[in-house]
Amino acid sequence: MTCFETNLSQIVILNLFQDLIFLDTKFQEQPFLSVSKILCCKNLFKIFILLAINSGNSGNFIACIKKLLHRFYWLSKNNNFMSYKNKSLDFSKLHLETKLVRGGTIRSNFGETSEAIFLNSGFSYNSSETAESRFNGEAPGYVYSRYLNPNLKMLEDKLALLEGAPDATRRDFKTSTCVMASGMAAVFASIMCQIKTGDHFIASKVLFGSCFHIATKILPNYGIDVTLVDGTDEKVWSKAFKKNTKVVFIETPANPNLEIIDIKMVAKLCNKHGAALIIDNIFASPFCQKSFPLGADIVVYSTTKHMDGQGRTLGGAVLGSEKFIKEILLPFHRHTGPALSPFNAWVILKSLETFSLRMERHCANAQKIAEFLEKHPKVKRVLYPGLKSHPQHHIAKKQMENGGAMMAFEIKGKKKDCFTFMNRLQIIDISNNLGDAKSLITHPSTTTHSNITRDEQEKLGITETMCRLSVGLENADDLISDLKQALK
Repeated sequence: MTCFETNLSQIVILNLFQDLIFLDTKFQEQPFLSVSKILCCKNLFKIFILLAINSGNSGNFIACIKKLLHRFYWLSKNNNFMSYKNKSLDFSKLHLETKLVRGGTIRSNFGETSEAIFLNSGFSYNSSETAESRFNGEAPGYVYSRYLNPNLKMLEDKLALLEGAPDATRRDFKTSTCVMASGMAAVFASIMCQIKTGDHFIASKVLFGSCFHIATKILPNYGIDVTLVDGTDEKVWSKAFKKNTKVVFIETPANPNLEIIDIKMVAKLCNKHGAALIIDNIFASPFCQKSFPLGADIVVYSTTKHMDGQGRTLGGAVLGSEKFIKEILLPFHRHTGPALSPFNAWVILKSLETFSLRMERHCANAQKIAEFLEKHPKVKRVLYPGLKSHPQHHIAKKQMENGGAMMAFEIKGKKKDCFTFMNRLQIIDISNNLGDAKSLITHPSTTTHSNITRDEQEKLGITETMCRLSVGLENADDLISDLKQALK
């Protein structure tokens, strides 16, 4: 071999050997490198030959070859080294707190402890046949994030566990979920997916402003007959049903005056007349009230509220039977587009891990504050389900675990006196939102229910001196001190 050939040989050895070492180092740092990327190193056989010809130290050469062969042998026996196997837990035997932390979790092949974020809009397929099978439903998998996404799937599964199932009399009912972009998207979709021109719709008359708008403005535009009823009067409920009644919608506790409706009573009437019962359970949350065992067919939430609990995201959810979600709701949802952002889904998913801990504090604070306000001389009345003075306290005791985190109260005086009180608050913020870690106070008449005329507001019990308070996670004594100084 000439001097030129020897030098060239050494250069080739150096370059190829460095390439091999580079791959080996990368493998140590990134164990997800594929087997093919390592085994397909160019001129691997040439490396062995050149090392054998030019190695001045046979011991080093043999050690190097042994190391390589050991690595390739290990890889051949461990082709699934990047596959994490998700656990299969029997959640029926686990408590709520464990369900909230462990429920819905889907780990990727990397086995991350915290759920990964999938911020992709679409998905790729290994073949055209795979794409076809995904779209025609023959094969499982994702197709488009407007339909479903791993983060949305995890949140949906966790919410189904949180809400729970109906009683044993409805054994065919398996709870399923569809998450959406907002609470109002969930409300609208849950109604519109199952109603048409000529049908009859019933709702309790005390509703959130946007729900009231849907019932009184939007539905009639589609030729749907609408009846609003006094939610607390069983005789009125009985007379409200017609042959073409298809959907019944109630809020309980209602926004903003915390009116409580007997869910079992309304559910029996709906069952008798073949109508679907939708419960807006936002004020109570699934921590305080489980609607399916009481007879609800569908439950809707704004996950923006206590589920996120920190005022960061918009989101909504519809829960119902697997048959309802798959056959009735999903076709409407997928083709009208109220999809939840995967990032928002991930934030809500993580927030739910502390949901029960937060709700315990929310509810305990609210009970203490309601009792304080009830005794204050400048407060006309307090509407809180946990107080015996609440008009439907006896119903609340039957269907709620506790009084919840929301309340309404009226200040003695006029609108200007109410505004003066609110403006004096130092800790509690003025906001139309609710379900936050921070305590928030609202003047419904001029904000959340301002789309309702004054005459209608008065009929619903929404006065100009009514405040709605969403109790947060601050120290209850600090909140009481703040309310006390503002009421002077």
